[in-house]
Amino acid sequence: MSKLPAENKITRQDYKKIRSRFLSVIFLFQLIFMVISGLGFFGLYRAGGYRAFLANPLLLIIILYVMSFAIASILAFYVDKNILRPIEHLSEASKRVAKGDFSVRLPVERSSEEMFTTFSNFNDMVTGLGSIETLRDDFVANVSHEFKTPIAAIEGYAELIQDDKLSDSERREYAEKILFNTRRLSDLTSNILLLSKLENQKTLPDRKKYRLDEQLREAILCLEPRWSVKNINFNLENLPEIIFFGNAPLLLQVWINIIGNAVKFVSENGNISVSAEETLNYVTVKIADDGIGMSEETKYRIFDKFYQGDTSRRSQGNGLGLTLCAAIVSRCGGTISVDSELKKGSVFTVRLPKAAN
Repeated sequence: MSKLPAENKITRQDYKKIRSRFLSVIFLFQLIFMVISGLGFFGLYRAGGYRAFLANPLLLIIILYVMSFAIASILAFYVDKNILRPIEHLSEASKRVAKGDFSVRLPVERSSEEMFTTFSNFNDMVTGLGSIETLRDDFVANVSHEFKTPIAAIEGYAELIQDDKLSDSERREYAEKILFNTRRLSDLTSNILLLSKLENQKTLPDRKKYRLDEQLREAILCLEPRWSVKNINFNLENLPEIIFFGNAPLLLQVWINIIGNAVKFVSENGNISVSAEETLNYVTVKIADDGIGMSEETKYRIFDKFYQGDTSRRSQGNGLGLTLCAAIVSRCGGTISVDSELKKGSVFTVRLPKAAN
């Protein structure tokens, strides 16, 4: 006698499931049978049928039992098909999802009205979980790639620097490149840790009152080594004094990232404008540049993790700066958006709610 494949064998647990379901249906059938029989006897009694019952009780009992059996069978079949079986399908599908299978879907079009909403919600949940799993896999792949690039560069230059025939200038150049890639690794690690804290809502406790306009000027000064070599002009005419209550270190990183992004893509002798406006409940900061701009696809995905846009925009960076900006602004209860066209520059707008002191 041939044996069933391992995956097709009926286990003891399967027998327990079948037995449990069978007993449930039998119990339900008996319950319905008893209720219908009782109602039938009561109806006959109320209608005067008790005389016929006394004249030929066996025939009436048989007729009543046959009718009750038929009705109970129909009801039991309906309950099994529309309640017990769908619940079993839902249970099996949930187990597959728990094992990491996000391709499972329940047949909404064939489900009863009672289970339609449940099955639809389950399918939506699995779709969402599948998207999260894909994003996680992409995130791991991107992190691995971002770490490999500077590590490979450090390893390569470290091997070259051991050559005794190198001149002092070449040795100094390779040492600078090793230092540069080491900083890239450090920045990447810091950004990933901060992003993880923001996404898990484990940061933003330290809020205080400070001058937002001075903070924007501080961000520009922090980037002076980068914009001074390109002779970039800054317009700060629309930057009035604004007292703000918030997490100063995190918001400083937002301004440094956005302004640094503008510096990166503005050509020599380009222009960057930083302005702020205060209303009763909000503060709006706009950072505009006349750089290379971005395509519609880049504009749509610019805040995604590790996205670096068009080939023309792939400069030094790891694609996390603007993602961090969006996460920080969101944790502050604000919004961040970008308006841009290719070869016409970009305008980043950050809108923050004014918190009570």
